[in-house]
Amino acid sequence: MEATHKPSVLIVGGGIGGMAAALSLSRLGLAVTVLEQASTLGEIGAGIQLAPNAFAALDALGVGERTRAKAVFTERLVMMDAVDATEVGTFVVDAAFRQRFSNPYAVIHRADIHGAILDAVRTSPLITFVTSSQVTDVVEDADGVTVVDAAGRSFRAEVLIGCDGVKSVIRERIVGDKVRVSGHVVYRAVVPAADMPADLRWNAPVVWAGPNCHLVHYPLRNGEQYNLVVTFHSREQEAWSVTDGSKEEVVSYFDGVHAQPRQLLHKPTSWKRWSTADRDPVANWSTKRMTLLGDSAHPMLQYLAQGACMALEDAVTLGEAVRACDFDMAAAFQLYQTSRIARTARVVLSAREMGRLYHAKGVERLVRNDLWRGRTPAQFYEALAWLYGWTAHTCLATTEKDAA
Repeated sequence: MEATHKPSVLIVGGGIGGMAAALSLSRLGLAVTVLEQASTLGEIGAGIQLAPNAFAALDALGVGERTRAKAVFTERLVMMDAVDATEVGTFVVDAAFRQRFSNPYAVIHRADIHGAILDAVRTSPLITFVTSSQVTDVVEDADGVTVVDAAGRSFRAEVLIGCDGVKSVIRERIVGDKVRVSGHVVYRAVVPAADMPADLRWNAPVVWAGPNCHLVHYPLRNGEQYNLVVTFHSREQEAWSVTDGSKEEVVSYFDGVHAQPRQLLHKPTSWKRWSTADRDPVANWSTKRMTLLGDSAHPMLQYLAQGACMALEDAVTLGEAVRACDFDMAAAFQLYQTSRIARTARVVLSAREMGRLYHAKGVERLVRNDLWRGRTPAQFYEALAWLYGWTAHTCLATTEKDAA
């Protein structure tokens, strides 16, 4: 019997999604070349949150234990009213939560989760890295895909996965839509535990929800550091960007916030400033030989803390689709996107709505607070089952899988 042909793969982008995709496909025996525009493989940013669906994906990729070793397991999720410092709601993520969703809720430094995946990737002889490679052109033909980078180098493979983020060059070729700049600015910083106010050293992701703004904090790296994120509606006309920030700008947006959370604004010694963007969901992000993954496929705002989680799910689902379609990559890309488009669109749209709830003011703020007060753990579980209940075993679209 003739062996199944296993096509060569180019992955554009070496972030969390790109590394996870490389790992997922190499575990099936595919040779993968990863092109990364940075000079080194790594992650910028600070902390991210890992819900149970992320751990389900990490376990399927074989890096769950590596990630758990670096993560901080939280006791609860908390929403506070930033105006009067009252508690709006607490969602306990205890043994009952872990039993319900078969996994914990944790927080981790971006560099640590990227490193855990990268360590596994580096053990594979099937994965090749090319750094300092900023892709500028992509051409698909009947036999494969060729990309050219800014240095004039050319790379070719039978198929390509675009994991190159919100400003994806690959998406521009496949979809050609515009980025939706939100007008929301996010400042991120990491603060040593010793500099964190004693009354805010909670083992929990905490959201201080305020009018047109909010603050988030949670511990990292065994509690040695705290991640701090502040978000506000900009007064300026924004364009998607990542730049150095200024304390003066941050402070100017939080006049109406209670002194307890506002003290956090004075703790970082440096800030990174993200002017955020997402895109409207689309019904197709694939061609015969190219597809998208992570932020390239479905960039989202940060309000559900699911960006990295969705990229990890994508990587696992793509691998499962390739397996189910016996390496027929055109069929696999269709099965993969059929399995992902509605779910990721729901997350994109839900994140936008959650941003509105976080930033409610006036009567809307009172309604928001009433929505969460008094909810039982079982009610929270039921509301989040669609999101946190994802597993690798059920990740493929049923109708497509049954027909295969």
